[in-house]
Amino acid sequence: MDKTYQPQAIEQSWYQTWEERGYFKPQGGDNAYSIMIPPPNVTGNLHMGHGFNNAVMDAMIRYHRMRGDDTLWQMGTDHAGIATQMVVERQLAAEGVSRHDLGREKFLEKVWQWKEQSGGNITRQLRRLGSSLDWSRERFTMDDGLSDAVKEAFVRLYDDGLIYRGKRLVNWDPKLHTAISDVEVENHDEKGFMWHLRYPLADGATTAEGKGYLVVATTRPETMLGDTAVAVHPEDERYASLIGKEIELPLVGRRIPIVADDYVEREFGTGCVKITPAHDFNDYEVGKRHGMALINVLDESAAILAAAQVFNMDGSSNDQVDTTLPTAYAGMDRYVARKQIVADLEAAGLLEKIDDHALKVPRGDRSGVVIEPWLTDQWYVSTKPLAEPAIKAVEDGDIQFVPKQYENMYFSWMRDIQDWCISRQLWWGHRIPAWYDETGKVYVGRDEAEVRSKHQLAESVVLKQDNDVLDTWFSSGLWTFSTLGWPEQTEFLKKFHPTDLLVTGFDIIFFWVARMIMMTMHLVKDEHDKAQVPFKTVYVHGLVRDSQGQKMSKSKGNVLDPLDIIDGIDLDTLVQKRTTGLMRPKDAAKIEKQTRKEFPDGIESFGTDALRMTFCSLASTGRDIKFDMGRVEGYRNFCNKMWNATRYVLMNTEGEDCDQDNSGNFELSLADRWITSRLQQAEQAVTEALDSYRLDLATQAFYEFFWNEYCDWYLELSKPILWDENASDAQKKGTRRTLIRVLEATLRLAHPLIPFITEEIWQRIKPLTGATGETIMLAAYPAADNDKVDPSASADIEWLKGVIVGIRTIRGEMNIAPGKHIPLFMQHGSDNDQRLLDNNRQYLQKLANLESIEWLATDAEAPASATALVGKLEILVPMAGLIDVDAERARLNKEIDRLAKDHERTAGKLQNPKFVDKAPAEVVAKEQQKLEDIDASLATLREQLETLAKL
Repeated sequence: MDKTYQPQAIEQSWYQTWEERGYFKPQGGDNAYSIMIPPPNVTGNLHMGHGFNNAVMDAMIRYHRMRGDDTLWQMGTDHAGIATQMVVERQLAAEGVSRHDLGREKFLEKVWQWKEQSGGNITRQLRRLGSSLDWSRERFTMDDGLSDAVKEAFVRLYDDGLIYRGKRLVNWDPKLHTAISDVEVENHDEKGFMWHLRYPLADGATTAEGKGYLVVATTRPETMLGDTAVAVHPEDERYASLIGKEIELPLVGRRIPIVADDYVEREFGTGCVKITPAHDFNDYEVGKRHGMALINVLDESAAILAAAQVFNMDGSSNDQVDTTLPTAYAGMDRYVARKQIVADLEAAGLLEKIDDHALKVPRGDRSGVVIEPWLTDQWYVSTKPLAEPAIKAVEDGDIQFVPKQYENMYFSWMRDIQDWCISRQLWWGHRIPAWYDETGKVYVGRDEAEVRSKHQLAESVVLKQDNDVLDTWFSSGLWTFSTLGWPEQTEFLKKFHPTDLLVTGFDIIFFWVARMIMMTMHLVKDEHDKAQVPFKTVYVHGLVRDSQGQKMSKSKGNVLDPLDIIDGIDLDTLVQKRTTGLMRPKDAAKIEKQTRKEFPDGIESFGTDALRMTFCSLASTGRDIKFDMGRVEGYRNFCNKMWNATRYVLMNTEGEDCDQDNSGNFELSLADRWITSRLQQAEQAVTEALDSYRLDLATQAFYEFFWNEYCDWYLELSKPILWDENASDAQKKGTRRTLIRVLEATLRLAHPLIPFITEEIWQRIKPLTGATGETIMLAAYPAADNDKVDPSASADIEWLKGVIVGIRTIRGEMNIAPGKHIPLFMQHGSDNDQRLLDNNRQYLQKLANLESIEWLATDAEAPASATALVGKLEILVPMAGLIDVDAERARLNKEIDRLAKDHERTAGKLQNPKFVDKAPAEVVAKEQQKLEDIDASLATLREQLETLAKL
């Protein structure tokens, strides 16, 4: 083996070998186990969230593959309607062409060309993570099979009365000219204003104070053109006499009523709220309660209409309300109109005041523009009938959430579910399978031929297909079964559905998880016509945040690319990557400074295994995941430790009899029996952790066994036997056998977490163990054997470890060089301590570097010594001749003086109110921890001085 571990030298070549040899495909067998990858956007690039959930999924699929299950990890990508259309439109714009210039058909050809040439970036990146996906079955949400499944689902839901078309309020993107989902809306904290406007009371009415107007406060003055009422709280005595009366809407002249509604907060502002049902979701609900009209004053680009569009709550046209709008605002952008409306109100004496106001501004995650609640015709899924069985499936335990508390989040949303807007005004996506005749009558079918046949329409009847496409989440909602061939009853669908595990973030429980459950249970039935669930377990993880707990975002400059951690990146390239695309030069300068401070030498290469082990160690049941580069470095060091340990094992086993052929004739030492026993316990702990989706505990159990027990102790305990000329061949064979077999089992134990290094080492040591098979991927996962658990061996080794640690502690405290041979006395021990000493002299002398060991009688006078205890047994290291007492005392006093000054400085800082009150909490906490560490160090040094005083 090479002297140093170089992950780049092995990772990509091993992945290519695995994929080429078909190891990722189902291998056959009765017990099926399947996971569907949450399909990443075809436009996407790998981010830390992908890195985390792929590490979890791959660990689980490799674990079950090694357990002999017939595993399928289904690969696929999402067509990402808005994102993909934007990418291609930007490319066309650079050429001076728009999609409208090309027309729908030619534009879609361009999108497919882009997808073939550039849409596979994320799939290459997933390979680099080591994800053992079945690439031979890779799907795309716009491929022919999935498109057929989408049409089938739409038609069935429509025929079952669960899909309808209606005019409702939606999140509207005025730049992209499409409805978008809540998940595509980002709420930004921004500074704005609150305008207080005077609305004149009609018919000479006055308030309790004698004023002829009501003051309403609004953050969006331009929408006042569509006001249909002013609302007050029903118990607000100030306005009780005005309920039912009218105001005259400024600038418009339309009379609107004053209504009473609990929605109004009496204590906020003046207690009067303008109600604009066509331009605010909360106002829409108020409007429904009071049977108000919907007055739309904006067009699709959020510019003011020349005449308002008025509808009833059921979406039908309303010709009873005056549609007249001031002509001065016609065609104005909403923000231009805002300024003019405020100016006109001020000129009319109707502007009371303007206050600064902090706002939550909804912006489109793709376009960046402010989203408008807008009234438009859309297609909807009626979700309440679908939600009932989906709720019951979780209540009955057919689907389980891990952690369980996320069930409450699921229930909360599902029990108050709203109908789902599934149409989008885009060209890229699944076009809605609905056709209209010249009268506007709608017909739904899988294709036009089916529509004509089903409704007996003559060829002379002109049909036009709906221009809208389906929400991307609609096709994603069919993901677990459409990828397996549904609606055909394929063998893969029968075997691998329902799937076993879904790994996803808590932020899309509503948008994806719940919808998959609803859609699957309505559309997919088993052989007994019972509704199927899409998956049995939902593993919910939190957001991957930076080490300070901040959300990773480009604007904050704290984004990390998993591939940069795996392969490394130089500082200048990292700076360029983090600052490219930022709108403001001062933001770019700030982020450059921050990056150069955080990564002065760029990011070195850590390899995939170190990153994966970091992710797995963070996979607890907490909501958020704080990612720390220090952990990656620690796990890279762990991989180095594994590599170096293997080199030691090979040096002592290659070319030797390690009982490869199971011939026997070996003798196991106490250390051999102990490490074999501990292996069984580690195997049980890791298996139990994986079975309960606690990858953090699995990582911890494996780490502690391999580093703390196998490397730090067992490898050292093997040396006195392997290097002792007096040890028998049977003893040496037993130790060689144990060295190699425990290592081999440990590699299989760790393979799901760190696949590359385990495969590389396994291939090298396999001949020495007698193991067979082409790859560790298909080797059996280790199972604990209780017959090999040896409590007595464990107890004896713990005694031995206690003695050695006690001696090493004395060496450290008394500043005795580790290589110096020292005498050792033992006193006040039991008969068992005496037995353990007699049985382990060889280990003690070698590992503790002792020149002699002497057992003192209980009443014997011990020499002046530094002491440690193992139970009641005293470990005595005589100081005479080992240290210069005066020099050691001087050294300790000097160190105590230095720490005392640090203590005074730090304590003074923490006693200063200016520091404690103004410094960030994490800085104060750091200083408090520093003070505690100083106190602990001072206590230890003073104890050492007391020991010296006795010499």
